[in-house]
Amino acid sequence: MTHASTFGQRVRQQLHLRDAPPSLITRSLRGIELAVTETQVDNPVPGRSGSVADEAYFVSLKLHDYPDCELWENGKSVGKADVRAGTTYLYDLRRDPGFIIDKPFHSLHFYLPRSALDRIARESGTPPVGDLACQFGFGHDDEVMRHIGTLLLQGLSRPAEVNQLFIDHMMLAFIAHIAQAYGGLQSTTGPARGGLAPWQVKRACEKLDSDLGGTLSLQQIAAEFGLSVGHFSRAFRISTGLPPHQWLLRQRVEAAKQLMTIVRDLPLSEVAVSAGFANQSHFTKVFSAQIGISPAAWRREALGGSEVMCDHGPFRAAAS
Repeated sequence: MTHASTFGQRVRQQLHLRDAPPSLITRSLRGIELAVTETQVDNPVPGRSGSVADEAYFVSLKLHDYPDCELWENGKSVGKADVRAGTTYLYDLRRDPGFIIDKPFHSLHFYLPRSALDRIARESGTPPVGDLACQFGFGHDDEVMRHIGTLLLQGLSRPAEVNQLFIDHMMLAFIAHIAQAYGGLQSTTGPARGGLAPWQVKRACEKLDSDLGGTLSLQQIAAEFGLSVGHFSRAFRISTGLPPHQWLLRQRVEAAKQLMTIVRDLPLSEVAVSAGFANQSHFTKVFSAQIGISPAAWRREALGGSEVMCDHGPFRAAAS
């Protein structure tokens, strides 16, 4: 049986890859695992793809054209299709879908167990999700999946910069979209539920603030209050104005500002790590996006322009 924790290995076997591709994994639905991985091969091993039969779905965002793709289902060739970059395909693994590998390919693959669809329906208080609308060989022009895919591709390419809260948030958005768009999950578009109680906001923020590195998962924090991840995320956003992963990034920036003000000669690389960023490059990117200037420029302004900082320490600027 395919599990998300071994998803990369199964994709490697299915597509005859030399190494298992990196994966991002979430267990935000009460321990049920979801995973996403990227596969890009310019010189594939020709042949029919391997078997992946399972009680689950693959959702595949295609990033490269694959013309004249020969499709297989339940051990039989069932036709051909022109696969276009930017389209989303859904595969019911109970039908053992596959294709003939004979051209370069590049895709983002999501592993979605059927149990996850049942869980999200229960947590949403809606009727169960039936079978997803899987028309084999048909690609969907899905703008939401392209947006989710773009963000997750960044995480896969720079895993050190991705915190677990972001992975949980994006994968929860993925399953909610798939369940609604292709499974008929009733959207909860009625009056928004209330936010967290003041004590819950305080406790949740303390938990996040104590872990600027972002190792805590949404499930761990939501469990503190006996809430589902979806309910907690919505309530936290109502209460604070930000989803948890963005609130954490803001706290990292504030911690970095405090460090740069108090310890004026601390190298920016050390500020970055101390504030929970993966490295100085990650720090500069997030800080600049939020504040509008680089950390070095902000520190110069905060110090009145009297001191110029480099990564190895301060030096006095010459008078103009």
